[in-house]
Amino acid sequence: MDVVIYFALVPGAIMWLAGLLSGVLPWQHDRGWQLFKRLLSVALVAAGISAAAVCLHVQSLPGNFFSAFGIAVSPLQALLACLVQLLGWAIGHFSARYLEGEANQKSFVTALSLVLASVHVLLIADHWLLFVAAWSAIGVCLKHLLCFYADRPFALLASHKKTVADVLADSLLLLTAMIAYVETGSVQISVFLSHVSMHGLSQLSSWCAMLLVAVVILKTALLPVHGWLIQVMEAPTPVSALLHAGVVNLSGYVLIRFAPLFEQATLARHVLLAVGLVTCLFASLVMFTRVSIKVRLAWSTVAQMGFMIVECALGLYTFAALHLIGHSIYKAYAFLSAADIVTHTRLQQMAGKAAFAKLSMLLAPVLTMLIVFGVQAVSGTQLWPAWWSLILALAWAPVLWQQVGQAVTLRLQLQALLFGSVLAMGLTAVSVVFHLLPLGIHDQPSPTGGWISVLAMLMLYLATTMIQQMPARLAVLHRSVYAGFYLDEFYTRWVLRLWPVSWGKSTHAND
Repeated sequence: MDVVIYFALVPGAIMWLAGLLSGVLPWQHDRGWQLFKRLLSVALVAAGISAAAVCLHVQSLPGNFFSAFGIAVSPLQALLACLVQLLGWAIGHFSARYLEGEANQKSFVTALSLVLASVHVLLIADHWLLFVAAWSAIGVCLKHLLCFYADRPFALLASHKKTVADVLADSLLLLTAMIAYVETGSVQISVFLSHVSMHGLSQLSSWCAMLLVAVVILKTALLPVHGWLIQVMEAPTPVSALLHAGVVNLSGYVLIRFAPLFEQATLARHVLLAVGLVTCLFASLVMFTRVSIKVRLAWSTVAQMGFMIVECALGLYTFAALHLIGHSIYKAYAFLSAADIVTHTRLQQMAGKAAFAKLSMLLAPVLTMLIVFGVQAVSGTQLWPAWWSLILALAWAPVLWQQVGQAVTLRLQLQALLFGSVLAMGLTAVSVVFHLLPLGIHDQPSPTGGWISVLAMLMLYLATTMIQQMPARLAVLHRSVYAGFYLDEFYTRWVLRLWPVSWGKSTHAND
């Protein structure tokens, strides 16, 4: 048991060492980046060894947490630690080239190292105070990255808005820890969760659940505090990748970690479901009105975070974990290759806006539904409810939409149909395989919330098809949707009244 605990501590310790060395040693650009990249590689290897150690020691008890010294290690934690370090490795190597010639490279490396170290601590923390301190430290270190270009007013405003949300969230999280201690007399999270599982939900435990919901909303940039995540486009691209691929996803892990509590807290799950659905629908619609590729990616992150929260609220924690991993990898790639995506998008715009056949948009959900149910039938397992299969079919249907135009031949349409079908099959197969991994995650599906979610996703699909087919008729709504229904403006005014700050006079709009 001890060896597992020790291995789990190594990646975070290496990242803390990287931050310490970059902070105290004289900074020479080439040597500094070489040392940092080597430490990133060593930490990645250590994370892999830790994951292997967990798998070897868990054996027939895959759901067990190995606990000692206020640390808890599980198979899911070990997998996510590898993911975090892999993202850190990729972002670090990209930053060495991206920031060449920039000032403050030393402080960037220090802050990035400490963010990665704090995330590692958060993943394995079983002590309430350690858990609170780690999540708070992530926000403090991120502030230095968000303000890398300190002369950009919107960067300062985004950082200030995130700071206000973080201070409020950290205060609520500390209050949650205090209530949990009063309830159990222990500072260990695992003890509190075991207490809830054995004795049910008390009044104090229900307060903990509702407070955690508020913390998740604030930390995950859900409505109505989502604005800062859009405005961090003012920070360097590696910072955007770190935020969208890693930091905002942490709330998904926290909800999975506290699954025994939310299984009992029906009201808290309902609030999560409502906020998640509204955020997903709202952000998805706004995303279609934006022109800037990076801003569209940012709105996509808000929508995906809402969808991840919906998965947790519905008790589909395995899907939430898979979503977390897939979204992290995709967003890291998307932001780090944003220049290529912009070029590709401009070429598409020069070729003309793509139009989709109405019939394909109507029939695509039917085909993806057959694919999802068919793959499950072939696998011989029913790993998730039927209503979730309907949601997956709606989510994957756009990959089967067929373009129409003079340059689109029947052969190209058939190739696109084949590619989309294979992609939907692959996604379903990956979902099946991931559910069979011994990660110790126990799903608790909620049928009532599930059918409500089916209706909401159907509404989103219909709205998407209407935007594609009847853009002129919806032009009257374009301005309000483009502006995000002005929710962020109201939140910004509230923040500046609550905590006034000078963030500059020059402004510009994100398009």
